Amino acid sequence: MFKALQLTKSDAGFSAQVVQLDESQLPPGDLLVQVDYSTLNYKDGLAITNKGPVVRQWPMVAGIDGSGAVLESAHPQWKVGDRFVHNGWGVGETRWGLMAQRARLQGDWPVRLPAAFTPRQAMAIGTAGYTAMLCVLAPERYGVRPSDGEVLVTGATGGVGSVAVALLAKLGYTVIAATGKHAEEAYLKALGASAIIDRAELTVPGKPLQKERWAGVVDAVGSHTLANACAQTRYGGVVAACGLAQGADFPATVMPFILRGVTLAGIDSVMAPLARRQEAWARLARDLDPVSLESMTHELSLEQAAAGAAELMAGQVRGRLVVKIG
Repeated sequence: MFKALQLTKSDAGFSAQVVQLDESQLPPGDLLVQVDYSTLNYKDGLAITNKGPVVRQWPMVAGIDGSGAVLESAHPQWKVGDRFVHNGWGVGETRWGLMAQRARLQGDWPVRLPAAFTPRQAMAIGTAGYTAMLCVLAPERYGVRPSDGEVLVTGATGGVGSVAVALLAKLGYTVIAATGKHAEEAYLKALGASAIIDRAELTVPGKPLQKERWAGVVDAVGSHTLANACAQTRYGGVVAACGLAQGADFPATVMPFILRGVTLAGIDSVMAPLARRQEAWARLARDLDPVSLESMTHELSLEQAAAGAAELMAGQVRGRLVVKIG
């Protein structure tokens, strides 16, 4: 038997409870793993609070992320005792997730845990931080350099935003952080932000083309924020879009793209191929300051995860929430 945070939905309603399950109930897979740590991402918050259609099969074990050790392996790339980190692949949505002491995975999904990280640190990063790294790689891939100008990070106190600020600052970019939490200015500047702007400047409808400012943008917000960020991006700049905290709509025009050569790069972390995942985790091991990572990390027990998810969805969380499983 093992503990897990199970989500159920029926005519009687929705519930998120820590329960005891048997290994025989786990889905098929060529890896049986022990999960030491999981984490609360925005998608986990939606699932655990039932505020979004994340879960497709019921009952569901929550948790799109996990890190720990292999207990049994029928996969040639993995052996007993290997340390892993897992993100996405529909786990916690269509397949039982990793907010549990045990899980079964397909061996092609996880990434070997970089030697630079403990399982706890890997989950302090989680999908949010791994997505932030994919966002940082996008402007690099298109040739945006620190000398090209300021880089905007929206939703800066969230999981993606916090890690993106720390990464970009470490790489030498001048980072401008957009947030509605004015009390967090010291936190964001400690992560490396050069200046803070009020998110209200971006959240309302704006002109199709605005004064050029950003060489690059990491946006986890969507809607008018993303539209305004594109409209303010400099000629040849790159906008990496990875979230929808404000909304899934994109009320914009083609003007920034056809008159300024702006690139809008969509960032998907769930189904990203293994090579891209390995690149992102290797770069995180190289470029993410462990002191900055710890400063944005808060630890919860499995029993506290549901309450943490509610706080996350209420906008009351700064940085990353790590869930200790074992």
